[in-house]
This record gives sequence, structure tokens and C-alpha cells, in this order.
Amino acid sequence: MTVKSTPLNTVNAHKQYSEMADTPNVHSKQLQDAYPSRLAYTPEKTWLPRQDAVVKGRQLSGPLSQAQLDEFERKGFLFIPNLIEGAELEQLHQEMSALLSNDDYLNKEFSVTEPQSQEIRSLFAVHFLSERLGQLASDERVAGAARQIIGDDPYVHQSRINYKPGFAGKGFNWHSDFETWHSEDGMPGMHAVSASLILTDNHEFNGPLMLIPGSHNKFVPCLGETPEDNHKSSLKAQEVGVPSPEALAELVAEHGIEAPKGKAGGLLLFDCNTLHASNANLSPDPRSNVFFVFNRQDNRCDTPYAAAKQRPDFLAHSPDQQAEQYR
Repeated sequence: MTVKSTPLNTVNAHKQYSEMADTPNVHSKQLQDAYPSRLAYTPEKTWLPRQDAVVKGRQLSGPLSQAQLDEFERKGFLFIPNLIEGAELEQLHQEMSALLSNDDYLNKEFSVTEPQSQEIRSLFAVHFLSERLGQLASDERVAGAARQIIGDDPYVHQSRINYKPGFAGKGFNWHSDFETWHSEDGMPGMHAVSASLILTDNHEFNGPLMLIPGSHNKFVPCLGETPEDNHKSSLKAQEVGVPSPEALAELVAEHGIEAPKGKAGGLLLFDCNTLHASNANLSPDPRSNVFFVFNRQDNRCDTPYAAAKQRPDFLAHSPDQQAEQYR
């Protein structure tokens, strides 16, 4: 079932907690880490079983059908084509272009350029920078889907625009977002979901996102301790927190690789622990998306599990963070 395109419809906050037994406990460093990573030694096991349920809000209202929730639970991602169309999509595309071309953002910490140019690769905290994108982050078609998956009203842990220009956009190594958020931001459990609205057509030649279906159920510990201020380099090219070739080969042999593709306006939802990567854009067509990470309030970040300090708040917002500091 495809979610029908409707005007922006803001989610009204309402506390409906999942009855499932895996509801996250209050974060405590005294508890043994269920997802150890950034290790100085090769672990005995290639991967560890996931400890947290995948879909936690089946009983909550929202735009996703039970069949769509089943697919998300099985694969760790779900692609919904044509979620937004027509004038609404064009307005979002214009908003993205205006943000990326704003010279005031070029030297800001929340702006990341391509490794070998000054062209903006990623712009963070966009739900604070843009009123339009702030409305999209609370739209029922997006945040409502996140609520059904994570089992509670979500807050935005991170938002960004990703832009991969034609011929020049670089790829990104295989990784689990949760591995980074757990190690460097202090996210306790796998209770977050990413929502990526594609704003340009995604095809096989312009570096679409590749995902390993089923990998969300296996946490892959990574070698290498976290360098100081790792985010300053990892946002351009990730080298720490990357699974070994042996682990990736094993997972791909078992599960394969999929790359959801489609016209602008489609929405890709994927679990925080789903392994994903992208190739360089070797076509003349740019690839861009606006990206929201939704987290549960009772899964908010605390002390990092494998870093000396938390990353800047534009990478890991708190539930009560305000927009003023970005404007």
C-alpha cells in the first residue's frame, strides 16, 4: 500500500507507550554494554544478536499498514514511492536549493563540504534552519510512520540535507548509523528510525543508497578506538566504525544487497542498525534527499559508550533543544 499524498499534517503529541517488554530502561553505565564496538582487539564473534525489538508500535495509529510494518520488520527498511508529488514536492526542492546555496552556511560547523571542493555535501539541523522542513519533520506521513515503528511519539535526533552532485559526489563506506550514535553520541538502544525523502530521482547511476536487508538484526562490532573529534573527518569519509570486509562479505552472502530507486518524492524508512552505503555519483544527475532521524525520548543520548565526549549537538539533538542557536 502506498501512503496517499496529502497536505502537511502535523503530528499532535500524545503519549502512547508500547506495551512491549523491551521498552528502554534508564541509561546506566553500570549495566553491561549490549553493543560493544570501537574495539582494540578482534572480537570472537563477527556479529552480536540484536537485543531490541524492531517494530514497537503496531497498535498505534499512523500511515503505515500492517503489511508495510511486516516488510520493515523483515528487511530493516521500507520504500514508499510517490509520497509527495506536484507543487508540494517542487516547494521542497526549491527550499533545499535555497539552503544549499546560502553562503552564510559555508563555514558553519553544521555544514559539510565535499572532501576535495567547497560544494556543500551535507547540511545539518535543517528542521531548525527551515520552517518548511520543520513542518515536514512533524508531518503525519513521516513522523507518524516513525511513531508506529519506534512505539512512541518521536523527537528529531538529527536532520540533514544530503547532496551528491553529478560527476563529483563521493560515496560513503558501509556502516550502521546506530554503531556511531551508540559509540559517539551515547544512544542506549536500537529505538531510532531514519526517514529519507528523496528530492531528486534516484537511479542506478547516481549513487543511490544500498542496504543489506536483514542486517538490522545483527550488530557488527568494529575495530579501532574513536579518535578525538572524529566527526570532523568522518562526515566527509568514514574510516572508524566501519565493519570488516569479512563481516560484510558474510552478511551480503546471506542477505544480498538492495538499492531502492524511484522518482523524487519517495520516502525511504530504515532502521538505525541497517547496514548501508553508497557509491560515487558517476552520472550528470545530482542525487539529493532530506533526512530525519527519529528517536524515542526515553532513548535519548547520554555519555558515549566509546568516545571521550559527545559530538556537537547539531549531530545529536536533545528532545528539548531550541532552534534559535541555528538562526
